Amino acid sequence: MSRTVAIVGGGYGGAAVAKALESEADVVLIDPRDAFVNAAGSLRALARPDWAPNMFFPYESLLTKGRWIRDRAVSVDPGGITLASGGRVEADYTVLATGSGHSYPAKPVSGALDDLHRTHKELLRAESVLILGAGPVGLELAGEIRQVWTDKRITVVDPAQELLPGFRPEVVEDLRGQLDALGIDVRLGTHLTEPPSTEVGRAEAFTATTSHGDRISADIWFRAYGTRTNSDYLADGRLTTLTPEGRVPVTETLNVQGYDHVYAIGDITDVDEAKMAGYAMQHAEVAAENILAGIKGERPTATYRPLPFPMILLPLGPVGGVGQLPSPDGPFAAPAQMVAEYKGADLFTGRFTEQFGPTAA
Repeated sequence: MSRTVAIVGGGYGGAAVAKALESEADVVLIDPRDAFVNAAGSLRALARPDWAPNMFFPYESLLTKGRWIRDRAVSVDPGGITLASGGRVEADYTVLATGSGHSYPAKPVSGALDDLHRTHKELLRAESVLILGAGPVGLELAGEIRQVWTDKRITVVDPAQELLPGFRPEVVEDLRGQLDALGIDVRLGTHLTEPPSTEVGRAEAFTATTSHGDRISADIWFRAYGTRTNSDYLADGRLTTLTPEGRVPVTETLNVQGYDHVYAIGDITDVDEAKMAGYAMQHAEVAAENILAGIKGERPTATYRPLPFPMILLPLGPVGGVGQLPSPDGPFAAPAQMVAEYKGADLFTGRFTEQFGPTAA
């Protein structure tokens, strides 16, 4: 018997669930965008606008049997989804996969080509760049800028006392060495006393003061922090009570607590791990396997347990970067060549071209 599986959100996890189940169920993918956005490529696209079309994959090319509805969920209850248009999708299974947002340009929307081109032109005019945030986003942005412009002065500021806290010392040491070799000035344990006086992403000279009393002059600045969970449509409590961080409580089978037919995957979950695309796609495999078991009348048994240590692939341009990956003996430091092979060279473009078909400019 065919069952309807409604997936709210077509990001890394949601698109993977939809693709995995469309031959086994009546799949309905709900997303207000017209294309999947490979956000991993946004920072490279800012520095190299000719590369930007590689980021966008139209939803209409994802599903050959399922259905995509271009709309936004405004409420979810145990029986289905209410849409912003006033419509409703009744579902036997629901998957919440709306992910999280981040400061531009880390997670642009599908119509952001013009924005990226415009910001690139501003960046082109700047001789010095200030990036607020020394996490993976800020450092990847610094690496992409350095790859294109060897002469720009790049300063990264963060109140954290260390880079990549919780990672193996050799990973952090390698990262510091590569940043030094690239001439990227990273200042930790400090913050700006006031935001820059100019608009973010706009080329205009300014001087800012740090909490240490240092003055930093730059021509353009970017914010590389500020993740927010996309769960506003669940705030009415008709399905579940969100955590104080706005996340969805889930079981080890990735069911929303209290329901055996509703799942949540990716950044929206309260799973205790970093919110990364790779984890969302692993969640998708578990949810798809369990839904398929349910459709077949079998007991869902797939579970998800986060690793006891963090993982990362942090490229600094297409050939540099650091990584920490799992092995049977625990985490190991991935060399730059492996980081480039797994992520940095094409930022997963090949994977999504296979999943969606060729990109459309």
